[in-house]
Amino acid sequence: MNIVACVKQVPDTEALIKVKPDGSGIDEGGIKWVMSPYDEFGVEEALKTKEKFGGEVTIVSVGPARTMETIRTALAMGAEKAIHIDDPALYNADAYATASALAAAIKDIPHDIIFCGMRAIDDDSGQVGSVLAELLGLPQVTVITKLDIEGQTAKAIKPIEGAQLLIETSLPCVITAQKGLNEPRYASLPGIMKAKKKPVEVKNAGDLGLAVDQKSAVAKMSPPPARPPGKIIQGDDPAAKAAEVIRLLREEAKVI
Repeated sequence: MNIVACVKQVPDTEALIKVKPDGSGIDEGGIKWVMSPYDEFGVEEALKTKEKFGGEVTIVSVGPARTMETIRTALAMGAEKAIHIDDPALYNADAYATASALAAAIKDIPHDIIFCGMRAIDDDSGQVGSVLAELLGLPQVTVITKLDIEGQTAKAIKPIEGAQLLIETSLPCVITAQKGLNEPRYASLPGIMKAKKKPVEVKNAGDLGLAVDQKSAVAKMSPPPARPPGKIIQGDDPAAKAAEVIRLLREEAKVI
């Protein structure tokens, strides 16, 4: 089976994010970059599918040169090869342009199933997987927690509020993964060493015959407003303190 997993490099969830003074983006100085956690679930499911049915896993990613580190992580987990789309025109691409680049790379390689994370934790748009499916003309099942493949049919569980949907679709298709689908494996030391020798094909927009078409752009970034300091109510009388809490909630917080 020919399996594709799309990954994105994002700031570590523990990184301290600072917005540039002009609001044009984040200050990338000192940031540790990692694979988006939801993409880890997609890579793991791709590897499990390969282990069950045979075949190979190809990693596809859009990003600058540093993205190679994340690609090598996926290769160290067990993928066989990768395509790195590195073009300055795509460094701050929106979901449509990113999906277009992924589609341009994937359409020319064999693919029975494509895995994506349900969203990236930086821009949080949650659109790339769905747009990718539309551009490739494939069915899609998004935000899944379980997947079973039988022949040319995939059955997936998608949680909704108060229930679960069992969705059946034909292959090839696009699947977007969320937490609960699996437990991503760690890259072993032998896997890390092998990953250094696995093939990674680097392409730009021109190589893919792609004219970058941005549909949207971030106008400005701003940090969230600072929280006001908390209040400590002094005193020894519990009833008086409770009354003061109620007054503050009503008159200042205006929540009751």
